[in-house]
Amino acid sequence: MAARSQPSAAGRSPKSAEAGARAPMTLVCGDDDFSVKQRARSLYEQGCAELGGMDHEVVDASAANSGEALQRIARLIEALNTLPFFGVAKVVWFQNCNFLGEERTAGSAAVTTALGELAETLKGFRWDGVRLLVSAGKPDKRRAFFKAFEKLGTVEVFEALSQDDKDWAGKAESEALRTLRAAGKEIDDEALAELVNRVGPNLRMLASECEKLALYTGDRASVTLGDVQACVSRQKLARAFALAEALGDRNLAKLLKTLDEELWEIRVGTDKRKSEIGLLYGLISKVRSLLMLKELLSNGSLKPARDYNTFKSQLDRIPASSMPADRRFNPLASHPFVLFQAMKQAANYRTDELVEAMGVLLEANRRLVSADLDEALVLQQAAFRIVGLRRKPA
Repeated sequence: MAARSQPSAAGRSPKSAEAGARAPMTLVCGDDDFSVKQRARSLYEQGCAELGGMDHEVVDASAANSGEALQRIARLIEALNTLPFFGVAKVVWFQNCNFLGEERTAGSAAVTTALGELAETLKGFRWDGVRLLVSAGKPDKRRAFFKAFEKLGTVEVFEALSQDDKDWAGKAESEALRTLRAAGKEIDDEALAELVNRVGPNLRMLASECEKLALYTGDRASVTLGDVQACVSRQKLARAFALAEALGDRNLAKLLKTLDEELWEIRVGTDKRKSEIGLLYGLISKVRSLLMLKELLSNGSLKPARDYNTFKSQLDRIPASSMPADRRFNPLASHPFVLFQAMKQAANYRTDELVEAMGVLLEANRRLVSADLDEALVLQQAAFRIVGLRRKPA
């Protein structure tokens, strides 16, 4: 990797990994703690293998206060200036540094001064036979220490996946594929989409679930949808959309079970942000998405796609000017992954059934806000009328 490069959390090239390992100064940082630790460990092991010897050092850089931070910096300087006894070179890993960003410890004047002096030391340091690797959280890019690495070495920044990032699902799919293939497994598109949907934007959990799948499938080379459904846990993001997904799947038993779980959480107050009217609005949003996807598929704006990236590339080609200005009715305003799920579920309903479903939900809305009725009964009746409707002959 060229100096001062900042790769994303997934899809790094072999060239970048090789260059990052050979730079005399490498800073691996970011708010994606899992990827930072994984990458730093890889670089450290690669550097040790290339240089040989037994003098490589790992310096714990985690500090609870400014005094400990100053001790860690002094220990790093000592490690850099200690010549190797049993080899010609060594790697010094300043591990898990937590005072390079906007933390309370980092705000100490003494720590700021010490980091500035350390940066000056690194600029004039003779790197013959020494490599420095620093792993840290999200850094303050205005500080002299960070700028020294930008100028003299290599910086790799790993940003955590976020639900607000419209590309999070694609990045998660790429990382899941990489992890499973490293374990000698292949996964079909439908199973991959279900895996990402269940885990959400969490690379650490995604790696853990991929490891579970590799163990669960044993000698089989392929991972199926049934494997994912059998052993992958639904995380918080997936549970938040579970009710709408059950409606999209047109699975009445699953919908009523999920609705009962959501209503129980509301009653006991485990999640103060949830409410019966909020559950209803989630169902309205889902039916609206199904209707919009039905229309886009029927007029040829979209074609059925088995994988998320192909579907997203189709969305990107739809002119924004051809969509409604109101975000509620503009499919491009929704998250692409939500639309991808709706695209697969649209075949479960006819258009007239979805229109009728919107009427059922409107009636339920009126009953919830204007009548003294049991909220659970209103939602259960609406769910049964929508999902329990038998398909009429074409």
